[in-house]
Order: sequence, then C-alpha cells, then structure tokens
Amino acid sequence: MQRSLPGHRHTIGLTRREWLQVGYSGLLGIGLPSVLGGRATAANARKPKSVILVFLTGAASHIDTFDMKPDAPAEVRGEFKPIATKTPGLQVCEHLPLLASRSDKWALVRSLAHQENNHLLASHQVLTGAAIPGGKFDQIASRSDWPCYASALDYFRPRNDGVPTGVSLPNHLVEGPLVWPGQHAGFLGPAHDPWQINQDPNKADFRVDSLRLPVGFEVERLRDRRRLMEQVDRQQQKITTVAESRQLADQQHQAFQVLTSGRVSRAFELDREPEVVRERYGRHRFGQSLLLARRLIESGVSVVQCNMGIVQTWDSHGDIFNRLKNHLLPPLDRGVSALLDDLEIRGLLDDTMVLMLGEFGRTPKLSKPPGDKAPGRDHWAPAFFAVFAGGGTRGGQVIGKTDKIGGHPVTTPYSPADIGATVYHVLGVDPGAEAQDRQNRPVKVNQGSVMQTVFTGAA
Repeated sequence: MQRSLPGHRHTIGLTRREWLQVGYSGLLGIGLPSVLGGRATAANARKPKSVILVFLTGAASHIDTFDMKPDAPAEVRGEFKPIATKTPGLQVCEHLPLLASRSDKWALVRSLAHQENNHLLASHQVLTGAAIPGGKFDQIASRSDWPCYASALDYFRPRNDGVPTGVSLPNHLVEGPLVWPGQHAGFLGPAHDPWQINQDPNKADFRVDSLRLPVGFEVERLRDRRRLMEQVDRQQQKITTVAESRQLADQQHQAFQVLTSGRVSRAFELDREPEVVRERYGRHRFGQSLLLARRLIESGVSVVQCNMGIVQTWDSHGDIFNRLKNHLLPPLDRGVSALLDDLEIRGLLDDTMVLMLGEFGRTPKLSKPPGDKAPGRDHWAPAFFAVFAGGGTRGGQVIGKTDKIGGHPVTTPYSPADIGATVYHVLGVDPGAEAQDRQNRPVKVNQGSVMQTVFTGAA
C-alpha cells in the first residue's frame, strides 16, 4: 500500500481524493494551491517533441539481450543464442525476433555506465538524469530529490489546457516501505508531479475513475457551477487583493479545463481500439500499457513512463534464463515492436522518442544464490544499455562497445546525466536551464551532455 513519506503534505502522484478535491472544492475556489499551484516559465531550447520512457524496472541483463557475448566462456555468455538483425553486424538475443527485424528504427547504446548498484539510487539517476546528493543505500523518495523529466518539463513549460505534462503507468514503484525516488517532482513540489496510474490496462474492467466526472456531474452541470463560481468570484474580489484574486482565478480555470476536457479521459478508453490492434500489442500488462502510452501521446501528453514490471521484475539474481525466455522478453518484444509500428503508421514516430532502459546492467559472470536451482546475475552498474527510437533518432546503428565479457565500456561511456540531457533536448528544454530549489536557490536541472550521436550517427 502506498504511503506518504515523512514531512510530505502530498502523496507521490495524484490520488483519487485529490482529483475529487479539484472537482468539488476546486470549483468553489478552495484547496487548489496544493494541486494546481503556480507555474514557472523558461525559454525552450528547440521545437519540443514527446517521450515514451520504457523502464525495465529491476534492470534487464545487457549480456542476455542487447550486448551478447557468444565467444565468452560459458559462465559469461549464458544459454541464449544471438540472432542477426536488420542492421548489418548487429546481433541481439534470439528471444527478441520482432525488435531484431525492426532494428532500422532504433539505435542501440551499449556504453552506458555509472557507479551505483543500489536499485533506488540508480533508478533516481536514470529517471532524473542526476544522482541524489549524499544518497544512502535504499534511500526512499523525498522532496529533496531531483525532478523526473516530466516534472521539470512541467516547471519550464507549464500547461493550462487540461492535459497533464506527464503520466506514469501502470504501477507506482513501491515495495513495502520503499518508495522509489525519481518518480515525481522532487524539490519542484507536488504541483509538478506527473499523474500516476495504478491499474492494469489489460483488465476487462480497466478505467481511471480520477479522470471521470463524478456521477451526476455532467459537463453542462459543471458549466452551470462555473457560472455560479464566477458570481462567487465577483464577491471575493471585494474582500481579497487583486493579486490573490488573479491567482485564484488562474487555478480555477485550470481545474475547470481538467474536468471538462475529454482528450485525456478518452485516451484511457482502450475498448475504442480495434481488437486487432490490441492483439498486436499483446493482451498482457506490458502490451496494453504501451498501447495506452501511444493513446496518451496522441491526446497531447508530453512524457509517458511505462514501468515494464512491478518494481523488481527484471531483477534476476536466480533462474534468469527461464524468467527472460518465458515471462519477460516475449511480451516486451511484441509490445515495443507494435508501439514502434503504430507510431510510424500514425505519423507520430518522428515527433516521439521511445527510450528503453533499466537502472543498470547485470554481472558478466553467472552465479547461483543459495536456495536457487538455476543461476542468475547480480547488479552491475559499470555497463548497461539503452534503446532509442523516434524523435529524430538515427536508427540502424550501434553506439559504444563493451569489453569481451560485457564488464566495462571500451569506448567513451555515457552517464545517466547524458541520458537526461538527451531527453531534455528532445523535449525542447535547455539541459542547463536553472530551476529554484526548496531554498529558492538556482539549480541546474542537468549536468550532462546531449548524446548527439543518437541523432547524427556514430562516428
């Protein structure tokens, strides 16, 4: 069960209660500052695009997927065989045949690296492009964290059209008392948190109640209430300062747009999709989450994070080959391939970057934990991979290289900060832009460099 962190006045993400607060007290002009507070503005660096972040929670093995080592000793190369892709010289795992046949659409980076082998701290790095200052083992989320990409975008380029800047689905990354950092706005405050969806889109009864009007609150009745609200506002103006009244009016306007805009709520109606399309993605959590991501991008959402697993799904310390072969790689292969095809068919791929990665890689050498019958791989931050597609990416290329056992990059490594700079570049935000921290001090949101080879091709 999700819980609030010490010192928080706001749970991570927007709960149903908070949305009802927007729907009821919001229309009466109270309670909105904590949910739809004022926005900051900043100049954009370039024409903005959208991002779908496919997060392999728990960290997929690079050696058993996109950076195979068939000539390495058996305890390194593992059980899987490599297969050719559409890109000459590029091989990937035999259990990724659909992505292999579409390698001209994506670029593979094999030289990502950092130094953090802890899931929580590493997740924060790849989801925000920054390390937690002074971070400690299993440090949970707090309002001192760096903002996720959607939150920083919302800070620099606020919206008032009833469409959220960011949505995270289909589950929040929480395990017992551990709430993964990097999923929310951090020091920017709860007003910039992305929307959090905690439901399986593949279930027959899937719906998002927080995005639907309460029973009896049809749009026309809401408009009647807005007219009443405007009358109340005229009375409020007599007893409040001009500045306060203006701020309240802006927040009320945003609340009204959220409730009466059907763009986002229709995106969650997956039954509007032809059955053949739903089947193409795969009738499972992976596939339907990616389909929902495409629909949200079409509705105008700028950043969608798809958590491909329940927190530790890809954390294969034991029985790794069975888990990958029978449970993880086939639905991922099918879902991501369908997403790339769908975006291209709908003319969205050029303006939407798809980024797939985990928080780190897995150890080159297999090991068998006590009690496990089959081997697995432990955490390994010195080398991991990312797949980039769309959004100006030059597909059909491999960037970077690791040593013979996949232990370390032998080319210049890229860091999570570089990933963050690249994401911000795509979103039209200057990676060096400054935000105000909790003490109102200027802070650069990113310290990395844009991975230009992703767009121009490897040298």
